[in-house]
Amino acid sequence: MTYSTVLPIWNAARQRFLKTAQALTAEDLSLRLGQSSIGYLLHHTAEAEYMFAEWFFGKMLPTEGIAKPSLTSIEQLIDLLIASNDHLLSAMEELTEEQWHTSVESRMGQSTPLEAIGRLMYHTGIHAGQISLIQKNGQSQTEQG
Repeated sequence: MTYSTVLPIWNAARQRFLKTAQALTAEDLSLRLGQSSIGYLLHHTAEAEYMFAEWFFGKMLPTEGIAKPSLTSIEQLIDLLIASNDHLLSAMEELTEEQWHTSVESRMGQSTPLEAIGRLMYHTGIHAGQISLIQKNGQSQTEQG
């Protein structure tokens, strides 16, 4: 029941994030505020999904590893975001109802997979907001000097 309950909520947040990412241009990827560029935030979001799949759902990284895309290639970053989401969904689907509510020790401390998905949704939402802010107020690498 938990997977079927969480899935529509996760998909609503994650599909909105992906739609935002797909609307970006190559020029947008290098926009930054401080140390964070849009390209970096997209890559980081995918990395977090892979980490959460491993830490909280027991789904190891793919044997071929995680693709290391160029932070200036929208196509590569979109492919990575799709792959990380697919990996996480596969991990979520494999859990039993009991496992969703069983606390797991991770580098971030203890959390149930259900709590971890809530944290990951929050994480994705924060980065979506940062991307929007950077699009409005960010500078390109060349402007920052």
